[in-house]
Amino acid sequence: MVIFRIPTHSCRLLQNTSLTVQKLWNLNLHSQTVGLCAFSGPGSLCKSEELNCVSTEKTPHMPVMLKEVLQHLDIQPGQVVLDMTFGGGGHTQAILKAVSDVTILALDRDPTAISLAQELEKENQGRVKPLLGRFSDLEALLSSIDVKAGSIDAVLLDAGCSSMQMDHAERGFSLSKDGPLDMRMDGERFSDMPCAADVVNTLDQRALASILTAYGEERHARKIASAIVEARRVQPITRTQQLASVVAGSFPAAALYARKDKLNRPAHVATKTFQALRIFVNDELNQLHAGLRAAQTALRSGGRLCVITFHSLEDRLVKRFLQGDDLSHFEKYHFGLEKQGTKKDKSETNKDGASSYWYRLQKKVVTPQKADVKENARARSAKLRVAFRC
Repeated sequence: MVIFRIPTHSCRLLQNTSLTVQKLWNLNLHSQTVGLCAFSGPGSLCKSEELNCVSTEKTPHMPVMLKEVLQHLDIQPGQVVLDMTFGGGGHTQAILKAVSDVTILALDRDPTAISLAQELEKENQGRVKPLLGRFSDLEALLSSIDVKAGSIDAVLLDAGCSSMQMDHAERGFSLSKDGPLDMRMDGERFSDMPCAADVVNTLDQRALASILTAYGEERHARKIASAIVEARRVQPITRTQQLASVVAGSFPAAALYARKDKLNRPAHVATKTFQALRIFVNDELNQLHAGLRAAQTALRSGGRLCVITFHSLEDRLVKRFLQGDDLSHFEKYHFGLEKQGTKKDKSETNKDGASSYWYRLQKKVVTPQKADVKENARARSAKLRVAFRC
């Protein structure tokens, strides 16, 4: 597994950390497992029995920006649609209801989500085809079911963490619900994959601060990293609310809810820390980039792509990809001292400097309507980008 490199300007941690930390950093734990999130054996902090109790029962799911997605994908009867992030199945179910005789390929890396997709497949007589895997697995998965490159009519990619994952404390994503500090989207499939508990209990202070800066855009990364290191000397940090308390303890009481979200509601000071750990543990930015490349290959000429993002790191990556920018070293755009904002990949742009693969149907990002945000607060930070495959 390739991990998104941490910025050298934040710290040159790989030159100063131990061999054990470097191996964890590269997620190369096949020979030396830290053991904090192992699915078996003593000392497990994210035990399988806790993860396995996640219910696959259907719960109310409110897909984000549904009207906008249906409008811009413009799906016609008989077409093949790829939902790259099936999650709770809200978008897929809406498409099935809105369009007759449509086939939906439902991809997700989370086995729990795929269980829901399999139930939907039974209910819809094969109109849904579940695919278990990551974005980076997509081309192989499509090939395995004889779906050829350039044959898909529409693609939806709803990035980030699903509501289903956030709502179950056992998954360890939510700081408002106590559970094991896990955060792995597909930990059941990869038992030696490090979880958030491994990261906070193993990496040194400089490495932790660099993660929080890079993936959470956290201004107080050093202060928080110091608090984590001090707390784990007393006892390992193994629970979500335990970590939230450690982060909160590094701030004055008056600052605990001084931050505001996009609805001007108080936001917990640990929110960015949880975001950073989740992105790092699941290699989300590299996976998003792989997903965009796979969508580009899968879509036919004239096919449509809708991508929903929820924070600036994701949105910047999607925007630059659709512009045809050179992303061969795309981490430098987010983290490097020298930004790559104007550099184009000549193999992917036309003579006018625009992407030779994509025509953006909306020049500006599409955001949720106020009524939709009021009904579904999780849509507040959503951004939709829409493009037409050239």
